[in-house]
Amino acid sequence: MATHVATTKSIELSTGLSVAIGSDGIAEVIFGPEGAMPYTDARGHAELATIWPRLQAEAGVRVILVRSVGKGFCAGGTPEVVEEMLGSEAARLRVMREGRAIVQGMIDCDLPIVSAINGAAVGAGAAVALLADVSVAGHRARIIDGHTKMGVAAGDHAAVVWPLLCGMAKAKYHLLMCNAIDGVEAERIGLVSLAVPDDELQAKAREIALHLAQGSATALAFTKRSLNHWLRAAWPAFEHSLALEIIGFGGADARAGYAALSQRRAPRFDAAV
Repeated sequence: MATHVATTKSIELSTGLSVAIGSDGIAEVIFGPEGAMPYTDARGHAELATIWPRLQAEAGVRVILVRSVGKGFCAGGTPEVVEEMLGSEAARLRVMREGRAIVQGMIDCDLPIVSAINGAAVGAGAAVALLADVSVAGHRARIIDGHTKMGVAAGDHAAVVWPLLCGMAKAKYHLLMCNAIDGVEAERIGLVSLAVPDDELQAKAREIALHLAQGSATALAFTKRSLNHWLRAAWPAFEHSLALEIIGFGGADARAGYAALSQRRAPRFDAAV
């Protein structure tokens, strides 16, 4: 079990999203609610877009640990967020700005970010889980990029990071097929840094975060900053994929995909490219 550390500051960001800053230098970004499946509502998605530079500027914070107290890591946007995007150009443009800021914020944040992936990580949840500098998955984690099943491009993070993590062949296979990838397979193909038994997940992620918190802040920041130029080199692909995703939410396929998801059936797509 992880050692209890006194919380020096708590920040409630939205329903099901909070931050706890400990005396050990670790800021925990926590998905919730406890015991239920975490989602990101409109406010939570907006907060994820701004939290990374905010925590970097917080005195005493040396590492960010993203974890969940729910029965999964995070299942992405709420149905209300998706419905708003389907019907509103303004909502689509807002989500595009926020999605871009989440990815850029995590890449540009000089603090090491560690994720502890339990259960399902989908949508924005998968983006945060896999953009972490060190990603630790439970063996029974389920990482899913379900964009193409929804009738839109895999745009929020996948184009910038999946080919670098697991190679183009695996990236195309899983993103086009919308496969659920468990922690063991995710580690095997290089999609996550490490997979551990589920009952060891939180302790292992905290152990890594604490190790990083005790390291040289400048050495870690400069190493991360240098390595992330590989992601910056792929930035045009990300911008393009994000724009195509947002365009897709205004089309017939996205409406068909969302209807199928709501009715728990296979989607039927009729539109041609």
